[in-house]
Amino acid sequence: MSGDLVGPLAALGTAVCWVFSALAFAAAGRRIGSLTVNLIRLPVAFALLAAWGAASRGHPLPDDASAHAWLWLSISGLVGFSFGDLCLFRAFVVLGPRLSSLVMSLAPPIAALTGWLLLGETLAPRDLLGIGLTVCGIGWAALEPHGPARAAEARVPAGVSPLGLLLALGGAVGQGGGLVLSKLGLGSYDPFSGTQIRVIAGFVGFAALLAALGCWRRVPAALSDRRALGLTGLGAFFGPFLGVSLSLLAVQHTASGIAASIMATSPILIIPAVVLFQRERVGIAGVGGAVLAVAGVALLFQ
Repeated sequence: MSGDLVGPLAALGTAVCWVFSALAFAAAGRRIGSLTVNLIRLPVAFALLAAWGAASRGHPLPDDASAHAWLWLSISGLVGFSFGDLCLFRAFVVLGPRLSSLVMSLAPPIAALTGWLLLGETLAPRDLLGIGLTVCGIGWAALEPHGPARAAEARVPAGVSPLGLLLALGGAVGQGGGLVLSKLGLGSYDPFSGTQIRVIAGFVGFAALLAALGCWRRVPAALSDRRALGLTGLGAFFGPFLGVSLSLLAVQHTASGIAASIMATSPILIIPAVVLFQRERVGIAGVGGAVLAVAGVALLFQ
């Protein structure tokens, strides 16, 4: 395989993984709550990463990582897993899934800007055009009033909440900035072990949050729900274990803005799934946005 394609293909694999993880986590969250799901998914992912590390490298733990990797990957885990995910899931409640997804389409340009500031990454005009088309396509699809989130959207009060916008922007900053911080800390280190460091930091952040909110009492009850645990385990496999590890592999081999743009297409990729399995109807915005985003991604593969 051409070395130039490793990064974009890994980013596309990430987007596919996030489709499965989103569906699994959403189903689990309806049973035991999103905060509890976000906490439980991380120890599950840690165990999967430990097993993979032992089998592939002989290191079940990232004990061979440098201090530099530990520092920046830990910060990345707090920024991405803790801060970013917390803001995003709260934005879904306050602002609604559709507008939150629209604001989250800012993650790729945020990643590109952060990569330029921290890593000196530059993008060719064709790459900028590809990112622009992809972001516009995602944003257009997010405006679809009859998309996958319509049931949840109906519960959101009318009007645009400034707090909701800030929360969604925080989610975009957490996703885009966390990706660049991961690249800064990862270097040539193994992406799966790098993800394990991020998971450790993310777990500490979420555990502290649950303690502050007094939500730890929900965890024992959640652990007795076998269906929710199975869904959370499935989401952890495709999310923090495989998806996030592929995202680190992607930024190892391509610019952060390009990787983030391709990864952000998961709302586009989820359309066939909700049409087939949930009988959702997709209008012109969903179809047109998907076509535009695919055109942008095609440019990024050139």
